[in-house]
Amino acid sequence: MHILLVEDDPAISRFVRRGLQEDHHVVDLAETGEDADALATLTHYDAIVLDVMLPGTDGITLCSRLRHRRIDTPILILSAREALGDRVRALDSGADDYLTKPFAFEELLARLRALTRRGRSHHLAAELSSGPIAIHTDTHAVEVGGQPLELSATEYRLLECLVRRAGTIVSRAQLAERVWSQDGEPASNVIDVYVGHLRRKLAAAGAGAATIRTVRGLGYALNTSGERTDA
Repeated sequence: MHILLVEDDPAISRFVRRGLQEDHHVVDLAETGEDADALATLTHYDAIVLDVMLPGTDGITLCSRLRHRRIDTPILILSAREALGDRVRALDSGADDYLTKPFAFEELLARLRALTRRGRSHHLAAELSSGPIAIHTDTHAVEVGGQPLELSATEYRLLECLVRRAGTIVSRAQLAERVWSQDGEPASNVIDVYVGHLRRKLAAAGAGAATIRTVRGLGYALNTSGERTDA
């Protein structure tokens, strides 16, 4: 998933971001409500992990503002406040869940998986498929023709991005944003290298017509119709 983490405490943001990345997610970080507002408006995220106490616009106000704009991204609120009134206020502002600090990271992941399963958006389907390829987004398991396919974290994110947009062109800029995140734009040939790795693994797994097509000057598209794939 592509997750927006909104947290101004450096220790917490490092801990949460590292854990989410190790769980194969792409994470963008915002440290103020204003920065988070801009990112959430311009980018389609699969989930937002939102702290309440932020410089400038607080998390509850930001949540209400996003819902008022009909941005339906699932939102998990983080807060040190445990009072019932605080939880009710957060949920009434449009948040989908509320987790108090301190928290176990395993619980954060479990709550994000729950949001994924019940998610508000079609982008959060628990299983994605295109041709013989099936991706279980809750466990990050990938199958080709019913057989498991082992991928690195980066290869998994690349394949998930292409499967979500199967049959359409995904630009290099979009892949850089979705697979390598806002502060990790890869060198010019890194995307080509990973596409090559993924093509070879799909072919070795017997994906058949499921190939990654190069659209020169535009980007890549996952093809499952048997059309020719450029080198």
